Amino acid sequence: MLKRLSLVLFILGTFFCSAQSYIGFLSDNYSGVHGLISNPANIVDMPYRTDINLAGFSGLVGNDYYGAKLSDALKSDYDFSEDALKSPSDNNNIFGNVDVLGPSFSFNIDAKSAMALFTRGRIFFNVNEINGKTFENATNDFDENEDYNINEGDFYAQANAWSEIGVSYATILMDADAHFIKGGISIKYLQGYANGYAVGRNVTLDYDADGIALPNGQTTGSVTSTGQITYGYSSDFQDYEFEKTGSGFGIDIGGVYEWRPENDRAYKMKLGVSITDLGAINYKDGLEKVYDINNSVSQEDLDSAEGLEELLDNYYTEISSGATQKAGLPTAVHFNADWNFNNKFYLNLNTDFPLTSKSKANSGSVLNIVSLTPRYESKWFSFYSPISILQYSGLQWGAGFRAGPLYIGSGSILSVLVSDEIMGADVYAGLKLPLFKKRGESKSNDTDNDGVINSMDGCPTIPGPASNDGCPVN
Repeated sequence: MLKRLSLVLFILGTFFCSAQSYIGFLSDNYSGVHGLISNPANIVDMPYRTDINLAGFSGLVGNDYYGAKLSDALKSDYDFSEDALKSPSDNNNIFGNVDVLGPSFSFNIDAKSAMALFTRGRIFFNVNEINGKTFENATNDFDENEDYNINEGDFYAQANAWSEIGVSYATILMDADAHFIKGGISIKYLQGYANGYAVGRNVTLDYDADGIALPNGQTTGSVTSTGQITYGYSSDFQDYEFEKTGSGFGIDIGGVYEWRPENDRAYKMKLGVSITDLGAINYKDGLEKVYDINNSVSQEDLDSAEGLEELLDNYYTEISSGATQKAGLPTAVHFNADWNFNNKFYLNLNTDFPLTSKSKANSGSVLNIVSLTPRYESKWFSFYSPISILQYSGLQWGAGFRAGPLYIGSGSILSVLVSDEIMGADVYAGLKLPLFKKRGESKSNDTDNDGVINSMDGCPTIPGPASNDGCPVN
């Protein structure tokens, strides 16, 4: 049973590989409605009249326990649990994140403000501070010939699946000479579909390889444990029936400063900061149980248990039960700097930091990540190659592009192809329908579209020639 449970956790992480999404693509000034994922201020002053996302998928996974070489992992006889490289430590971690941006669109209200309506589906989970020795033996169903003792201490695990229906608003706050500032906010209605979490306190595991005698005269191993485990789940989580049983609200907020020394729409330097995923989901009819796990259980009983709750209910003492805690969103702060160093060539620096503790029960926590992304950017084509340091997984190197309505890429594809020990990966792809502004309409700081920017236009709302300071000739 424990082997199945452990492998399920890792497989979820591998195939549900979110805001840590679309790495590289979000740095593109032509990313359109996707810009609200990292900073809602991005949707104003875009090169589009309207940008419509049809469907997009992004997935990311990271861990510091399992590693594998791609060519080996693709072999038909490859046994992941046996052949993968393992790096056990006192505190191993696994992270998984899926972000599906559904039908969504952004549009200009006027020259200074914009809105977006979006739909989004997300799966997010963390397993933190698991002793690698525990994980290794659990995946083998404690099938060992030698005794061992593990001081597990505290561990934390959380999984959450939800959808979002949101609205974003952004506006230009300042447009004066070389200084340009905009701000934005997104408000999201959250619908929770599945949630589960577990917290261990002061846990120890002592395995005796032949500690219990069987009726046939043979012996079987036993696990003696101490400590306490809290286990909570939404009403349908145990049966894998993902129906809407939770709801809540979330908020994203952000601002962007641009330095435009040439008094033009194009900037030389852009700085952005945002906080995303403020909020929580309240699951109705969810149940949380607290167990005292001071007991000895045979290996045979461990193998026969059909699930974690059955194991805890049958062999350990329930201390208390009640409603589940609210599922906290993976609140994070994002810093972004973008340097236009040569016409269509840019260099982007992005950092994501969690604002929720990974030791908080039933709360998601993003990975720390720092990405440096050089890119070429034009109206119909962009190419980018992010280099990232991803918590738990180390250095990642990827590539991606946007070609008209198609965007596809990975923040790790190049490192995956050359690394002997893959410990993290991501991928994204999607289709959109971009509707560009007309010529002259793209200059948000030229309200009357006469070619003279507002800060130098004597009549900013009435078109006129530059020779007359932008005012009509009498």
